[in-house]
Amino acid sequence: MADKDIPQQVEHIQTGDKNVNSLDPKLFSEAQPGQNPLAHLSYEQVASKAEAFVKEFNLLQYRDSIVKGALIAKDPAKKETLRREVTHRFSSQPWSLWWLVIMCSIAAMVNGMDATVINGANLFYPSQFGIEDKALLIGFINASPSLASFTVGCWLSDPLCYWTGRRGAIFIVSFITFITCFWQGLTNSWQHLLVARFFMGVGVGPKSAIVPVYSAECCPALIRGGLVMAWQIFTAFGIMMGFVMTLAFRGVPDTAHVTGLNWRLTLGSAGVPALICMAQVYLCPESPRWLMSKGRYEKAFRSLARIRATPLQAGRDIFFIHCLLEEENKATSGPGNRVLELFTVPRVRRATLASGIIMLSQQLCGINVMSFYSSTIFSEAGFSEQSALLASFGFGLLNFVFAFPAVFTIDRFGRRTLLLGTFPFLCIMLLVVAFAFYIPEGSTARIAVIALGIYVYTIFYSIAEGPVPFTYSAEIFPLRHRMLGMSWATAVLWLGSFVLSLTFPYLLERFTNTGAFGYYATWCFIFFWLILMFIPESAQLTLEELDVVFSVPTKTHATFQLRQLGRWVRRVVLRQDCPHEKLYHFEGASTGMTGASPVDA
Repeated sequence: MADKDIPQQVEHIQTGDKNVNSLDPKLFSEAQPGQNPLAHLSYEQVASKAEAFVKEFNLLQYRDSIVKGALIAKDPAKKETLRREVTHRFSSQPWSLWWLVIMCSIAAMVNGMDATVINGANLFYPSQFGIEDKALLIGFINASPSLASFTVGCWLSDPLCYWTGRRGAIFIVSFITFITCFWQGLTNSWQHLLVARFFMGVGVGPKSAIVPVYSAECCPALIRGGLVMAWQIFTAFGIMMGFVMTLAFRGVPDTAHVTGLNWRLTLGSAGVPALICMAQVYLCPESPRWLMSKGRYEKAFRSLARIRATPLQAGRDIFFIHCLLEEENKATSGPGNRVLELFTVPRVRRATLASGIIMLSQQLCGINVMSFYSSTIFSEAGFSEQSALLASFGFGLLNFVFAFPAVFTIDRFGRRTLLLGTFPFLCIMLLVVAFAFYIPEGSTARIAVIALGIYVYTIFYSIAEGPVPFTYSAEIFPLRHRMLGMSWATAVLWLGSFVLSLTFPYLLERFTNTGAFGYYATWCFIFFWLILMFIPESAQLTLEELDVVFSVPTKTHATFQLRQLGRWVRRVVLRQDCPHEKLYHFEGASTGMTGASPVDA
């Protein structure tokens, strides 16, 4: 939609008419106080504020778009002015935004491929290095990237982004993963392989924090969840491609000078997506929010203009982001230590707790057991080596295909609803797999039930627990703490991945298959209750609404949600009438599931 499509009343601003309060009330209804930083201002005040903003940051050439956009930002729920961005949320976006999302998606593939190329390599390298009977050592080698990500990699995200920007940081970590993926294929001992995989985690860890934040900062709020979760979709695609590479290189014979060429090629293949990502990251625009944090407002506008359909939308968004940053700086200004503030400032501490729970739940629900060891699990179930690899490919395919429905459900139904609706099924399916190992070995029923349980588990995981944590963690922290908060969240995720990868071979050895899968089912049960009590909803909430949500004391939120569970049982099961109760009061604003602001700083 071009500027000429804006109703004629707004054009008065372009000609210098300051009587903006006389604009047609059908175009601008009175904004509800508290919904955004502009709501308490009159339209004349908003126009004056926008004029001052244009002069302060030398944006005079974009004056018309910014001033008119500022008036629209005052009442973002109004649909008349930019109806198409609401009615055609995906098709109205420019190609530059889709290019950016594709680049971020390719960066995610490395994370997925690493999990499953090592899965196939597990069938070959332990015997070559003479460690096939050392379960904990194999687990430690597999888990070493997670250990590096938790201890070193994730904490590099904030300084890398501060000094080089989002794009520069993505280029650096992609280079590290590109080099180390090929390094793995050149190793000549288990010690050498361990070191190579550890250094790969130094690249994989920060990438898992930086890329979702970069995507979240560039995408419009109305489709932010759907586009940010492309990270998880293409992580799942990378998982599937890892199995494809395993199958493709499985039969490669050794040469006169190279032993284990099959698993070496498999491990090295994960570096290809990193190389592709490096080649195109600087062709994408820099994060407008990062540019604004450095005072580069003109570059920020040009960046926004590339990833918004019209200059008007770019003008609206840059002004609105600026206003939100002003409000945030008032609340969080000062020389305080940002690391300590993650745990001491109440609003930020609750976001830290929520992101930690949701990231840990993604791992301890048992998914990386499937990613790292599905070939081993299917072999234990009675599959042949070839059949185990094919069955593992089926796991990867389902993980990829069933991530797509979340693109359309994550913003419509909300993050919390998807998690609470799927965790009970994860628990049930893990118990099905656990008890299926009691079926006599070699029987068709044993193989069928185990495969079915793992596949159904994968479907429910891909719909919710796969895509939600990264999207959720990337959007709930204020900008001052966003990169550091995401570093914390991904560090917790990699800690869970490390523990899972390290301990599963040991659990199989000591607890048997039934005990191991029962253990992960127990964690699914525990995380259902933790999510119910401690994870607030964040879908399509503006910054101020998120501040309201995370200002509710943790104890108050937990007790309220337990009461709501009781009301749900009475209403749905016992068919009783229950009075409605509200936890959040947005002073007339929407509850956040609809009518969100066009941007969220």
